[in-house]
Amino acid sequence: MYHNTAGFGPAAPVADSGTPLRIALFSGNYNYVRDGANQALNRLVEYLERRGAAVRVYSPVSRTPAFVPQGTLVGVPSLSIPGRAEYRLGLGLPRSIRRDVRAFAPDLFHLSAPDWTGTAAQTFARSLGVPVVASLHTRFEKYADFYGARFVRPAMERHLDRFYGRSDRVLVPTQAIADEFEAAGLGGRIAIWGRGVDRVRFDPQRRSQAWRARHGIPPDGVALLFFGRLVREKGLADFADVCDRLTASGVKVHPVVVGEGPERGWLAKRLPAARLTGHLQGEALGEAVASADIFLNPSITEAFGNVTLEAMASGLPSVSVDVASASALLNNGSGLLYTPGDLDAATAHVARLAAFAEMRGRMGRRARDASASYGWDRASEQVWVQYHQLLGRGDVDALDLEAAPRRRAAAS
Repeated sequence: MYHNTAGFGPAAPVADSGTPLRIALFSGNYNYVRDGANQALNRLVEYLERRGAAVRVYSPVSRTPAFVPQGTLVGVPSLSIPGRAEYRLGLGLPRSIRRDVRAFAPDLFHLSAPDWTGTAAQTFARSLGVPVVASLHTRFEKYADFYGARFVRPAMERHLDRFYGRSDRVLVPTQAIADEFEAAGLGGRIAIWGRGVDRVRFDPQRRSQAWRARHGIPPDGVALLFFGRLVREKGLADFADVCDRLTASGVKVHPVVVGEGPERGWLAKRLPAARLTGHLQGEALGEAVASADIFLNPSITEAFGNVTLEAMASGLPSVSVDVASASALLNNGSGLLYTPGDLDAATAHVARLAAFAEMRGRMGRRARDASASYGWDRASEQVWVQYHQLLGRGDVDALDLEAAPRRRAAAS
């Protein structure tokens, strides 16, 4: 997939480095449900504005947002997705939104979702002669397998081929995905946009025996963590199956599920032994993750794996399905990988870690050390550099993080 069949070449660069960047960012979910994608986007916007850029975000909105967003948010028409009412589907760009975009006069469009709004924005950018950056945040083509709709996957892949093929720059989170895109014919347009982690919030020092006791986990017990949105595509069924297999083989673990979502009721019935904490944030989230012993990530739809990185920063060894996101993060001895669908191997990996506390400790320390390589500013700077390179705006290597704040302070 992701073949370059659309015939679009890079837009003409704009060689003007003397004015602040103006970026129109289009998102499918910027603040109404908290997930890894909008966490990265909000971190990016905060960074861009700190460097003096002007950012205007166009996204579906909700009456009950999950958090206060960064930047200026403009709501676009949307409707709830059938069966997933917590998510909204953008319905394109009506005339009022197009007027707003024209008045903003962006230097470039950044598209973070290949939905109707994203594809409409892509076409609109072409009509304005404005270059397009697209970023990949999840493997949408794999979702159909979890909702009884495998027959639509070829059509989804063709749509994604067109979407990324019509973009001037495509930002992907790992080198493995970059290699995949380049092999499909998009070489020269692909760049890496990694992710970061808050190593203060996610820290082994937050481990709490009191928290474990409140959730029925004895001091010498092994807490097996699932961490993320409670939706089918995150591998909830596989998590429950592994827990059952462990029990059947005589391995005692205490399943802990941190997160919220539409499958909570199903999981509570399917895995009654699990401790379901619901949605947590801030220090409460860091405490819960650090208080577990092993992180199990069965999701095949992750593009980066923010939760894996947060578990690593918390000092947990991981057992993860072997996809590009996991292999990129766990290539340092901080986790064990298993082939997608091979739950026998997943169970064996968890059982091995459960049996050997010293091994868990060694891998957890490696995980914590490895997480130090992932900073949010460093990740966002990758995007900043790509924007400037695409626009032909001077020597981006000479740009430094504090330059814009210093200029603003001097001006005032």
